[in-house]
Amino acid sequence: MNQELTYWVALAHTPKMWTARKNEIIAYCFQQGNTIVDFFNSDCFLNMELKPQEIELLQQTKKELANYAFMVEDLLDQGYDVIPLTSKEYSPTLKCNLKYNSPIVLYTKGNKQILQEKSIAIVGSRNANELSLQFTDNVAMKASEEFSVVVSGFAKGVDKQALDSALSYKGQSIIVLPQGITTFSSGMKKYYKQIIDGNVLVLSTFHPKLPWSVDLAMARNSIIYGLSSEIYVALSDDKGGTWSGVTEGLKKGRKVFVRMPEKNEKCANLKLISMGALPVGINGETIQIDSIKSNTPIDTTISTPSVEDNIEDKICKLLANGSYSSRQIIDNLNLSGYSVQKMTIILSKMKNVSKIKEGKSTRYSLLSTKRPMQLSLML
Repeated sequence: MNQELTYWVALAHTPKMWTARKNEIIAYCFQQGNTIVDFFNSDCFLNMELKPQEIELLQQTKKELANYAFMVEDLLDQGYDVIPLTSKEYSPTLKCNLKYNSPIVLYTKGNKQILQEKSIAIVGSRNANELSLQFTDNVAMKASEEFSVVVSGFAKGVDKQALDSALSYKGQSIIVLPQGITTFSSGMKKYYKQIIDGNVLVLSTFHPKLPWSVDLAMARNSIIYGLSSEIYVALSDDKGGTWSGVTEGLKKGRKVFVRMPEKNEKCANLKLISMGALPVGINGETIQIDSIKSNTPIDTTISTPSVEDNIEDKICKLLANGSYSSRQIIDNLNLSGYSVQKMTIILSKMKNVSKIKEGKSTRYSLLSTKRPMQLSLML
């Protein structure tokens, strides 16, 4: 087993090769009925359509196998685990969310079963205000009560609050490191009891000896989001790691919940909501669109209609006659005060409306037993 792990680690740390390309190599290898060991110890990678520079990189990696073997043995002796992509112990959530960008190996210490549980991420600014920290505590408490694992990036502010709150409510947490796992000795000591008790899993995807760096911290964010079924945003600026991670998640159709900010609170939370994130209250409960109209001083693109307008009824009557895009719905109903983003949010909350992708455009239609084919097109 140690020999096979050596080859997995060697491939994971082959330089100048994208993770997606490495995953293509793994897929090809197993399609041919070969193990990772077979791949390196035969002419398999010569038979695959690899570029000359890729073959050169893999041949160079083979020369480093002895060093990787020593590293794997040392890690296992120290109580760390090395989990390759094809292992049953690998996180199915991470693999589902990242697909071909899934890390080749995971370096862990603690209860590996945590990787199989439902998990959420609570993310936000390092310089979080008291309201954001209270939100984080509330959501972590709810997650712990529902036996969901809280994923933490271990940064100060929201990340650290999420971890400590989950543990204080007798929950479980995954610490995703922005560094190599063997350089986290102080954290291992601090959370030693929780690790031994099975409530904390420490995880890294980087070379075990790499120190913390800004680049690794940014790269770590995708793993935090990848390990989570749901993402809760306590506080975000319009730039930085939280913003980039959340906006990327929204583009990929991830479910993101964003705390509804207080009036005049300076943050980019409303901007994220206008981009399709779901607004939630201080306890993490979903807020209906009509209830946020009094809190929209930051981003006027999500302005709401007057109370007397029953907008959902009007939309349903229109969609009864056919399918329309957000812009067409606005135009047909003469809703000049609405933006496309606002209309899209309303439509996404209507359970009797289906979304239909047509190339780069999106249209909406009423769900009906007379049109069963539309159900397969819902996202």
